[in-house]
Amino acid sequence: MGLGPSDGYLSVLVGSDEQANEGDEILVVPIEDSIDLHFFAPRDIPSVVEEYLLEAQAKGFREVTIIHGRGKGVQRQIVQKLLTRHPAVIAFRSDRLAATVVELRAPGPPAEGSGEP
Repeated sequence: MGLGPSDGYLSVLVGSDEQANEGDEILVVPIEDSIDLHFFAPRDIPSVVEEYLLEAQAKGFREVTIIHGRGKGVQRQIVQKLLTRHPAVIAFRSDRLAATVVELRAPGPPAEGSGEP
């Protein structure tokens, strides 16, 4: 799976591995105040959420909603585990339905020594 930002969009390669193969599909997801994870394979969820949060923060969102569904709570656990260590996240809470609401840090200058201009 490959990810990359492009003018407020997140491009996600949906396929069997890290390489593009015939039959793979590229999903283009706009960076908005919510993302619905139902469109992604479970194996893709961590990297999709990771990149989405960085892009949402860069666009200036201070709160976003990650829709993971109800089910047995497996996706919610994966998402919330990632949120506990993500540098853009201040706090998060379950909406008790099928989503997690995430409070993001304000975008700031790149960290010193990050190699970014």
